[in-house]
Amino acid sequence: MSAHAEAHHGPPAAHQSSRVDSTTLGMLLFIASEIMLFGSFFTAYFFVRVVNGAPEWPPHPFHLPVFVAGVNTIVLLTSSFTMHWALQSIKRGNRAGMQAGLVLTLALGLTFLLTQAREYSRIGFAPHDGGFGSTFYGLTGLHGAHVFVGLTLLTFATIRAFRGHFTPEEHWGVEIPGIYWHFVDVMWIVVYTTVYIL
Repeated sequence: MSAHAEAHHGPPAAHQSSRVDSTTLGMLLFIASEIMLFGSFFTAYFFVRVVNGAPEWPPHPFHLPVFVAGVNTIVLLTSSFTMHWALQSIKRGNRAGMQAGLVLTLALGLTFLLTQAREYSRIGFAPHDGGFGSTFYGLTGLHGAHVFVGLTLLTFATIRAFRGHFTPEEHWGVEIPGIYWHFVDVMWIVVYTTVYIL
């Protein structure tokens, strides 16, 4: 028996993939479960559309603010670019760029959420107004909840950024919330296309 074998105690070291670290893999698996959650809501939405059988959608007398939601979509897409800028900045050691990118991402995300809340207050129907109302609020509300979670993660990342916690070598606290934020943005494109356009 070698000296190295004698010195080793306990179970062997866990296998670590060289492609994806465990932190990123955990977030990706979580996002996969979130996609399945959204999938169940989309299934309910399309089921209501098929059962309703209305020639026009949304059914009369409902109307959706497609233009406002479109502008809101641009706002959220822009926040993906600012999030990417923040991450690339800290990877290059540019602390000011990371801080600016995070603050802008937070501001854009908050703008999106407040605009959606304003839309709810003026849209003219409620969740209890038939299957359409239920599925509309279900899908957009589920996404809004995810935006809120994303903003919470970004708030902590921003606070840590201004306290000097991140370096070009150690920036998981920016990268992991960034992955989640990109997921939220992509999911909104699917929600917007499905609910407002199709």
